[in-house]
Amino acid sequence: MYIAVMGYGTVGSGVVEVLDKNHESIVKRSMQTELELKYILDLRDFPGDPHEAQMIKDFNIILNDDDIKIVVETMGGLHPAYEFVSSLLKAGKSVVTSNKELVAAKGYDLLSIAKENNVNFLFEASVGGGVPIIRPITQCLAANEINEIAGILNGTTNFILTMMIEENMSFEDALKLAQDNGYAEKDPTADVEGFDACRKICILASLCFGKHVYPEQVETQGITKITLADVEYASSYSAVIKLLGISQRISDDKITAFVCPCVVKNFSQLANVSDVFNAILVRGNAIGDVVFYGKGAGKLPTASAVVADVIDCAKHTARRKFIGWGEGDKDYVADHRQLNCALYVRATVADRDAALSEIKESLGEVTVLTRNGAPEDEIAFVTGEQKESLLREKLGSLKNVKPCSVIRVADF
Repeated sequence: MYIAVMGYGTVGSGVVEVLDKNHESIVKRSMQTELELKYILDLRDFPGDPHEAQMIKDFNIILNDDDIKIVVETMGGLHPAYEFVSSLLKAGKSVVTSNKELVAAKGYDLLSIAKENNVNFLFEASVGGGVPIIRPITQCLAANEINEIAGILNGTTNFILTMMIEENMSFEDALKLAQDNGYAEKDPTADVEGFDACRKICILASLCFGKHVYPEQVETQGITKITLADVEYASSYSAVIKLLGISQRISDDKITAFVCPCVVKNFSQLANVSDVFNAILVRGNAIGDVVFYGKGAGKLPTASAVVADVIDCAKHTARRKFIGWGEGDKDYVADHRQLNCALYVRATVADRDAALSEIKESLGEVTVLTRNGAPEDEIAFVTGEQKESLLREKLGSLKNVKPCSVIRVADF
């Protein structure tokens, strides 16, 4: 059986490396007599590369070669990846991808095309990199009704927050360190503004709850406004701040899905996930909470997940893996602010006693937080649980309090 790889960047070259390194065992597990890499598609030249002879620049060579049965897409981005992948599926070729943007935006369409043509479209590496999550949800946890899924889905932002928590670094310094270490891109927008985590929670929510969730339906907030003051106040509350992607079942036809910084109590399994590690908590009605943990990115960890999907495709030649979800709709994702939660608030005040009196009168009892060196006109507190939209409305109406930072308090 012949395969092709589209995109020879970090992940694509890692896929080829894993295929070479573990060739014998991969072939054996694929239940094929051979798995041979025939083409590598990339517009760049790689002089001296061991696979230089297999390099091509014309997609149509792969599309029109009937010997190619499985194609790995590691190009990234939405276009031309969508056009290429949809054409390959229509041509009867199975496709494996690590491209979260593609799956989040076009997953339902591509799964439908794969079904129509009796081929597979697999994407284990699109969410957790090397952390297995797609198969566990669809197979190991299949007996559960999943009610909630929440996770630290972006290693770059988790590294930045870890440096702020453990090393007292400013956001700007922690971001620069992440870039120097190769964890963050020169343009870190997709990570620090939460867009990467948004795409991943879209995929997980679609998988867990059965309808496609589109990125534009997911309210997304990044970590650029988190300060060391917030980190210190959270610490005094026996908590840390993490960027989480969260999705919850409300009813059979309603869910919530959102990405935002959260105050996470130290007893939570997510609180101690540090550095570039990811963790995904799945809450099922039979098993309770299960957490999947590991490095969410990196050349070989991600390539490992991609090649596992290649093996799965090879084992399911001319028959489909039953993985997928239904079509989404514009009213499927409800406003998460209609749910109850507590909020952490940092604010400036002119008169602390007057502010506290007004806060308690409007919001009820609150937990006042402290930190060393706090200015006299600053106050921080955690509210009791109420509907989030109502809490925010009350905060906005306070006359003696000017909120600077408002962060959701997680309940797991």
